[in-house]
Amino acid sequence: MRFLSALSDLMVPVLIFYVVGLGLLMKQDVFGDFLNGAKDGMRTVIGIVPTLIGLMAAVGVLRSSGFLEDFGKLLGTVLEPAGIPSALVPLGVVRLFSNSAAVSLLLDLYKEAGCDSFAGRAASIMMSCTETVFYTMAVYFGAVHIKKTRYTLAGALLSSLVGMAVSIALAGLL
Repeated sequence: MRFLSALSDLMVPVLIFYVVGLGLLMKQDVFGDFLNGAKDGMRTVIGIVPTLIGLMAAVGVLRSSGFLEDFGKLLGTVLEPAGIPSALVPLGVVRLFSNSAAVSLLLDLYKEAGCDSFAGRAASIMMSCTETVFYTMAVYFGAVHIKKTRYTLAGALLSSLVGMAVSIALAGLL
């Protein structure tokens, strides 16, 4: 175990020395290339920050207004007879937008239902097999200025829905 820890501590410095050394051997302007990359990175950040702020504000408003809890209770009346805890609904919705907000809801679910409960196990599996679809699309498509996403949103939402269903099925098997 100590070997893996030492190896992981050395990976980043070795990689940096490798890249800089290779650049110097190829007679490249390593520092100039680094500065150009940093400038491009800053342009990308400036381009996508408004979208990210909008997403975070929307999630904050939905959480603080109580809409997610009410939505969960409403869908819970339909889902509870099928064996799906209503506490998973807000988590599934928020997970599409924000991972940090979903982790916060997950911790709340752990406090209320417990980590080893069916809802806790299903929520844990759901967090690992779903993606922040809208956040990811905003970042990646916003970075390269793609306006028409074609089938990406439908495919991503379908895969998240399948991930949520499978997480509930797997939690029932554990």
